[in-house]
Amino acid sequence: MAASKFSHESIERNVGLMIVLVAVLVSIAGLVEIVPLFFEKADITPLPGVHPYTALELEGRDVYISEGCYLCHSQMIRPLRAEVERYGHYSVAGESVYDHPFQWGSKRNGPDLARVGGKYSDEWMRIHLRDPRNVVPESTMPAYPWLQHEPADRGMIQEKMRALRVLGVPYTDAQIAAAPAELKGRTKEDALIAYLQSLGRDMKNVHQ
Repeated sequence: MAASKFSHESIERNVGLMIVLVAVLVSIAGLVEIVPLFFEKADITPLPGVHPYTALELEGRDVYISEGCYLCHSQMIRPLRAEVERYGHYSVAGESVYDHPFQWGSKRNGPDLARVGGKYSDEWMRIHLRDPRNVVPESTMPAYPWLQHEPADRGMIQEKMRALRVLGVPYTDAQIAAAPAELKGRTKEDALIAYLQSLGRDMKNVHQ
């Protein structure tokens, strides 16, 4: 009994040892939770009709992330009646297979955007990005007028697509080769709108 008490006290008194043991315990628990998901076919197989982002949409996704849009908008509709009635069909893993990283999020200062594609016209989105209060008077969203003047970044798009292909996104050599031309003459605003219009687009066909 004394030996057991001494061992327990030794761990509590040795901060370094306790940190190591906690790290080992958390790592094992995390592996038990996460590793099986890699072998769950439904979680790693794209749903029929779900496609990778085009070069313009992919660039828009990077604008979305760099401007911090994910801090106020989630892209995950929970299977609750109120959410489904407001936003549409609840989110499933198979629609986010090509997202690296996924943009599910949990913060909603603004509405969920998982099904926003096609809900508004490109022109509406353009006005909304430049001054949200022009179309939604009660909006607390900041304006992003500079995006209309900044060109979409063509310099890294091919490298991004090649990296995503390594992760399993089925970009072809032809798509990668054509990517810079797709972004030529386009602005960050154009790219962001293209990305937003893609959200939920494929899922509308899946759930019809």
